[in-house]
Order: sequence, then structure tokens, then C-alpha cells
Amino acid sequence: MKLIAGVDIGNSTTEVCIGGVEDNGTFHFLSSAARMTTGTKGTLPNVHGIKAALLEAMDKIRQPLSALDLVRLNEAAPVIGDTAMETITETIITESSMIGHNPSTPAGAGEAVGELLLLENIWKGKPGVPYIVAAANKFSYEEVAARMNQHIPELDIRGLILQADEAVLVENRLNKAIPIVDEVRHITKIPEGKLAAIEVALPGTTIRMLSNPYGIATLLGLDAEETRAVTPIAKSLVGKRSAVVIKTPHGNIRENVLPAGEITFHGDRDIHINIDAGADDIMTALQDAGEIRDIDGQPNTNVGNMLTRIKTSMADVAQAHGENIRITDILAVDTLAPVEISGSLAGETCMEKAVGIAAMVKTQHLPMQQIAERLEKELHVKAVVAGVEAVMASLGAMTTPGTKLPLAILDMGGGSTDAAVLEPDGSVRTTHQAGAGELVSMLIQTELGLHSRVTAEQIKKYPMGKVESLFHMRLENGAMQFFEESIDPRYYGHVVLLAPGEMLKVEEDIPMERILEVRRDAKKKVFVRNALRALRTVAPEHDLRKIPNVVLVGGSAEDFEIPEMLMEALSEYRIVCGRGNIRGCAGPRNAVATGLLLSYLSDR
Repeated sequence: MKLIAGVDIGNSTTEVCIGGVEDNGTFHFLSSAARMTTGTKGTLPNVHGIKAALLEAMDKIRQPLSALDLVRLNEAAPVIGDTAMETITETIITESSMIGHNPSTPAGAGEAVGELLLLENIWKGKPGVPYIVAAANKFSYEEVAARMNQHIPELDIRGLILQADEAVLVENRLNKAIPIVDEVRHITKIPEGKLAAIEVALPGTTIRMLSNPYGIATLLGLDAEETRAVTPIAKSLVGKRSAVVIKTPHGNIRENVLPAGEITFHGDRDIHINIDAGADDIMTALQDAGEIRDIDGQPNTNVGNMLTRIKTSMADVAQAHGENIRITDILAVDTLAPVEISGSLAGETCMEKAVGIAAMVKTQHLPMQQIAERLEKELHVKAVVAGVEAVMASLGAMTTPGTKLPLAILDMGGGSTDAAVLEPDGSVRTTHQAGAGELVSMLIQTELGLHSRVTAEQIKKYPMGKVESLFHMRLENGAMQFFEESIDPRYYGHVVLLAPGEMLKVEEDIPMERILEVRRDAKKKVFVRNALRALRTVAPEHDLRKIPNVVLVGGSAEDFEIPEMLMEALSEYRIVCGRGNIRGCAGPRNAVATGLLLSYLSDR
């Protein structure tokens, strides 16, 4: 039996399928495997991932790699589904500094305004002057309370800022009820002698004065221009339980503002659009430009620098000259991004409007032949570059039970979304568009302010619940799940992701409802929008109603909610839509690798 391998190199995953051809021409699918793609798709480092996947698939049929007769590779042009976040809003802050945080244990309630006074210098205080005292963690809570009580009769002490997590312990020992903010790590940056306002909300509520620019103006006596400048500070404190704002009358904090900039689409006609027009207008301009030859940005602007970075990184991995690198498609998505506030004392941020962009980059030279030659050299097996990715995916999708021609496929991977329509006469229309799973992960990480991309990936992939006791959790759909054995106490009170066979704790303190909203919104912005855009490109006369059925393939088709979102979106066009089941057993995976084997049979 002659053994043939189909190899699909994707942005995230490399998949293989092994088939056997007998002497009489009878064909059998024998095994399949998948491994993480090594290096950028379409470049020589892919060889390591290909070899690992081939080895796994051949092990399943107890054959050595040397038993292979032919390896067929998909025609994967080196494409980067790159992403970047460029903020639209310009943030300039002068004349103020700020500490805004959300400690779990502030004490007291209300707001207070006074001159900042360090605890070690409390003896320098003057009667009749309102003070807010700041105490570093070198003082114990007993010592803080004792020194405060000693001077409370003679000084007008309005509030207290602590570095340690001891607000309640100090409050219980004070002779006067004042608002106390604790857990202020960078207390050494507090400028003594400056005017400050602090606020602590009642339990179950959030601050009102310091999250309102006019409230800050009232407490600190700001004029109209100063009030405009502290607006980002107020925005960053929305939803906080406590906060501190410090006025620095002679501050010189200014941010060097880089303009957002214009994108230029070079297509059937050249169109310029400013990025602050928002994602909808950017995508409309992209469509109006017709067939895109290249996309670039205005020099020395946010978007110009971003697109230049993308082209440069592609030139490095593809070993090509800059003039041969072209961006042929983008997907723009409106989102929110955390922007660090100039003049903040602890790296505080506020959420500003932003545009997330996934860009598709191509080179004039396809290094796939180099990959084939390297495989031949290392495996001593003939390797050829076979078919176009979307066409191969269509052939593989046809092995899904219940399908017939004409057939449309959506191949949703990590970096790009491919669509194809296969007609009964054998003609195929295809498109290859930027934006898929990696952009979703980036949006989730950015909007939730997560430290780790791994956590964002896990939030994208798994449903979640909140552990409300040691024996039950509330699931994201509102249902309750009870356990006979107690849940690990480390998970108590936390949002957990329900991965197969284990719970994964979300370390950040974010409400489950907020995570759910961001996750679903990100998937709709990327996958639903891109699916409609791709299918409209390949549909007869660009009319979605002329597509009878769509088979979803690729890694993102395995997602627990994306296929349902697409089914709902496409149902209004009366399109039958569902996950593929390649060869009746592989689910939505392995479509391209399977198609490569089927195309070998048709070639013969």
C-alpha cells in the first residue's frame, strides 16, 4: 500500500492526515494528528512542527516516517494575522497626580480634603489646618493609632492613607471617625504639603465625588481648564471603593501626544481614512477601495508606526525585502484599551476608546517550495506543494455527512478566516481574510486588563462559573452545580474556568458578568462580522441568500459558542449552517489535510 500524507500548516496548528492507496486504486483514510505550528506560517521553522505531527500520525498506524511515499503541503503563503491596539483618545494631564485603587478593606466612609502630612512629621502640624496623614508600613497599626490619638485633640486631622492593609485595625483604635484608605503601595511618592482629597464609599457602594470631574473640582477648587485635565483621572476611578487625588499646583506633567493617524487603502481606487473614524467607517472604506494591493499608514502616527512594524516583522521572518511585503487585508474592531495616566503615582490607567486591527501580510515569493525541499532532505520522502488552502478545505468539508454541492465553507483558524464556495461544475471561489482567534484573545486581554495572554486564551475557550460555597458554584448561564466532595478552598469566592477535568482560577478580581459580556462581544465583533464579510465575497452575485449551506471547519469551529452565534446570524438568510464532521469522525478539524489527499486522487 502506498502511504500519502496531507499536511495543513495553519497559523496556530499544523494538521496531517495519512491515507493509503492500494495497487487496485482503492483508497483508505488511516490516521490523523495535530501539533502546534512552529514559527510563522509559511516559513522554514514550520518543518519542526510538520515532522512532529507526521511522526504522531505514523505512530498510530505503527509505521516509521520512512514508510511514507509522498507528502502533500497546502499552498500556505506566509501570512501574519498580526494584531495591534492603537488608542484614539489623546490623554494629557497637568497640575495633578493621583492614586486610585480598590482595596478590599478600607475603613470609615465619606470624603475629606486636607494638606498631606507624613506620620513621622505629625508633630510639625499646625492647629486649624486640615490634614490628611500618610503612614508607611514601617509603622505598626498600634503605633499609627497611638500617634494619631496623641495629636487628634490639637490638630484638624480629616483622613488617613496607609501603606499596609490595616485600615480596619487602625480605625478600631482611633478616637475620631475618619475615612481611611489602605494598601497604597507607592506611598513614598506622596508629596508632603500638597492638597489632597480622599474618599471611601459605604459598603456595597462605590465612590461618587472623586469619580466625577466636577466632584474633584469641588473638593480641590479647580478651574474649568484644570477640571478638563483631570477627566481621565475621574474616569479611571469609576467603580472604585476608595481613592486619593493629589493636587500639585506647580506640576509640569505633559504627555507627548502621537496622533492616531490615517490609513491609506491602495486598491482599485486609493482611499484615506483617519483611524479615529472608528472600525465601521474603516471597514466601509476598505470595501469601497475594491481589490486591495497594499495598505499603509500616515508616517509618525500610531497607525502608521503599527503597520510599519507589521511589515518589518514579516520581512524578517520571510527574509524578503520591504518593497515586496504587502498588507492585503485588515479587520478593524472598536474596543477599549487601558491607557496609563501621565502623572499617576502607581501606574494607574483609564479605559479609552481604541481600534484593534488584525492585518494580513503577504510576500511576492512563496517559500513553500523551500519547506518542501527541506522536508525531502530531512525525511528522504518526496514532498510537493499541492493545493490552495480554501479549495482543499472545501474538498475535505465534503466528507461531512449530509452535505451536497453547491457547498460553502468557513475555515476559522487562529490568524485568518477563509471562505470558499464549491459549485457542482467544479468551479471554486475563495477568499482569505484577516482576523480570527488571535484577535479575539487580544480583545479579551485588553478589555479585561489581564496580565497574561494565556488567561485570555482560556477565557475564550472555556465556560465559567463562580464558586459560592465549598459545595456549589453558580454557572455563567445562571444554573447551580452542586458537588458531593468539597471544592478546593483556594477557589472559594473566585471565578473559575471549566476546562475538561479541571478548574482554572481567574486571578484578577473581575465579575463573572463582565467577563461573559467581553468574551461574547469579542467573538461577535470578530467571527460573526468576518464570516458575513467573507461569505459575501464568495457568494454568487455577492448575495448571501444564494448560499444554501455553510460548513464550519478549523480550530475555532470547535468553540463552545461561536458556531451557535454564526447559526443565529446566518439563519436570517435561510442558510443551513453547522460544524463540519470531516470524514464522519474528525469533527471540524483536519479539513485541509483531508482535502489534500482527495485532490491527490483526482490528480491521478
